[in-house]
Amino acid sequence: MKKILYIVLDGLGDLAVEELGNKTPLEAAETPHMDALAKEGSQGLLFPVAKDIAPESDIAVISLLGYDAHKLYTGRGPLESFAEGIEVKDGDLALRVNFATAQTDSDKILDRRVGRNLSTEEANQLSKELNERVKLEDAQFVFKNTIGHRGVLVIRKDQELKGWVTNTDPAYGREGVFGIALEKFEPFIQEASPVEGHEQDSGALLAATLLNEFTDKSRKVLEQSSINKKRKEEGKLPANLILSRDAGDSLPKFKPLNEVTGLRFGCFVQMPVEKGIALLCGMDVVDVPLPSGDLDKDYTLWAQTAASQIKNYDGLYIHIKGPDEPAHDGDFKKKKESIEIIDKIFFKKLLDLIKKEDYVICVTADHSTVCKIKAHTADPVPLLIYTSDFKDSTTHYGESQAKKGAIGELLGRELIYKIAELAKE
Repeated sequence: MKKILYIVLDGLGDLAVEELGNKTPLEAAETPHMDALAKEGSQGLLFPVAKDIAPESDIAVISLLGYDAHKLYTGRGPLESFAEGIEVKDGDLALRVNFATAQTDSDKILDRRVGRNLSTEEANQLSKELNERVKLEDAQFVFKNTIGHRGVLVIRKDQELKGWVTNTDPAYGREGVFGIALEKFEPFIQEASPVEGHEQDSGALLAATLLNEFTDKSRKVLEQSSINKKRKEEGKLPANLILSRDAGDSLPKFKPLNEVTGLRFGCFVQMPVEKGIALLCGMDVVDVPLPSGDLDKDYTLWAQTAASQIKNYDGLYIHIKGPDEPAHDGDFKKKKESIEIIDKIFFKKLLDLIKKEDYVICVTADHSTVCKIKAHTADPVPLLIYTSDFKDSTTHYGESQAKKGAIGELLGRELIYKIAELAKE
């Protein structure tokens, strides 16, 4: 049986950019190592969740691991909170949050991510102040920062809370239990309320009330923080607001991945949501240091880790954040450069360290993040599968070539079974 390397490049998919010669960032990038895999392998198009859904990473990853997100998903908040070691019991309200910047004495949001320059030290201190100084009227909470501007919030009360509440973050909506990235939104803080169909649900009404109370009280504490006063003096945006989204009130119940696929998978991932999903699926999480900011060093370490750890598993799931962030900023040049660095460092080093003929290597994305609109879209993502005796006529990894590939179209939840089948041949 062949080993599996299942590599997901976050937000890789895109649409053609006029300034790049009407190519996507992936098509315009110099990617000789991924192109070599494409030339010896096959391509297709992947709809990570479904054809009409612009997914967040969580439901996409659930689908990419072979599960039906429509049946199992309970919200991003519980997943990330669990990944950070916070207990989430049924009836707790768990949310994914961002530190953000609001205009003083206004509900206008100046930056949803505090300029992307909030340090871990600053976020740690702000979290400490929130946990110590914010007091809810009749409930308790745990707030924890995770990476950069990101964090999680769990609110608990002596009666059941329901996750059927709208986001205070205007950039995301809800379609049922799924969080949906909005292509257009007004930059103003939203008031949480029960979602449509749950207006009379006492648990949802109470959850919305508590979330709004936390939003108001946390903003007052953050406005007074010496950390934010210092940031202003340095010409930086203050982290004076908490935006919340993707509420849930329980953890999903996954059948272990080794039972689903018949294979033992390990993983290494960068973000809390992927870690939470991996742990709940029964995958081993391979420890790697947090990103250092030195991409040459980080991607070399990841390639070395993959090559050394694969011996312990039938397959490794590897999720690399790289292309997503510049796409959210609308920076197609940086997205192109990010893809090139991943190819030049991670893929080159990885392919130097393994005998690829002994592997099934799958390269794809969890969603398209389109630079033009700075958001996730429902567009399919390019799918590349390399293994011996699985070759089509495509020669370069990219969206246009993927449309012509022999694999055709797949749904995300079908993919892991496809590559497992190829590995067993």
